[in-house]
Amino acid sequence: MASATSVLHVSPVIPVVTIEEPQHAVPLARALADGGVRIIELTLRTQSALESLKRIANEVPDILLGAGTILTPGQADAAVAAGAQFLVSPGVTPFLLDHMLDLDVPVLPGVATVGEVMAVLERGLDTMKFFPAGPAGGPDYLAAIGAPIPQVQFCPTGGISLETAPEYLKLPNVTCVGGSWLTPRSAIENQDWQQITALAQGTASLKAE
Repeated sequence: MASATSVLHVSPVIPVVTIEEPQHAVPLARALADGGVRIIELTLRTQSALESLKRIANEVPDILLGAGTILTPGQADAAVAAGAQFLVSPGVTPFLLDHMLDLDVPVLPGVATVGEVMAVLERGLDTMKFFPAGPAGGPDYLAAIGAPIPQVQFCPTGGISLETAPEYLKLPNVTCVGGSWLTPRSAIENQDWQQITALAQGTASLKAE
C-alpha cells in the first residue's frame, strides 16, 4: 500500500484545480511550480480533465500530480493511466477504496464524520481528506476528532481561503489544506499565469508541519 503521508508534506496548500481547456494545463502547472507550489490536485469535473492530466504528466515532471473528484473505479483507473501520481476522493465507499488501494498509488479518501474516519483507519490508512471542511464543522470539528483519534492526519478541503487556512494548519492533526484560491477561474481564463505564481508564492508564509 502506497502511503499518502509524503503527499501531505509537499506544500502547506494543495491547489484544487478545475481546468476547462487542456491548453491551459501546462502553463498553469508551471505557474504554480514557479511560485514554489510543486503539487496539484486536478479535479475530474470536466470532459477534458484526463487530457489535462496527460499534458501535465508529460511536460511538467517536477510537479506532483494528483487526480481529484474520484467517484468510480473507472475514473481511478483512467487517472492513473493518464499519469496521476495520487488519487483524491470527496467521499469513499468500501468498494471504491478497495479499488483505489489496489492501484498502488497514494490515496486520500474523503471523510466527513467520525465513523467514516474510523472505517478508513480500519483499512490501514492514517491520512485522509476532510471534506467539505467548512460546512462539515471546520477547525473546531477537526480539533475534536483529534482528541480520540490523534493518529490521523488530515488535508481539509472545501471553503478554505488564504485567510482561514492558518486556523486549520495550527491544528496538530492537519498537515496541509486544499484550496482553489491559488488558481482563480478568471486568472485561468485570462491566462494570467503571473497572478497564479504570485498567489502560490503567498503560501510560503503559511505554516506546515
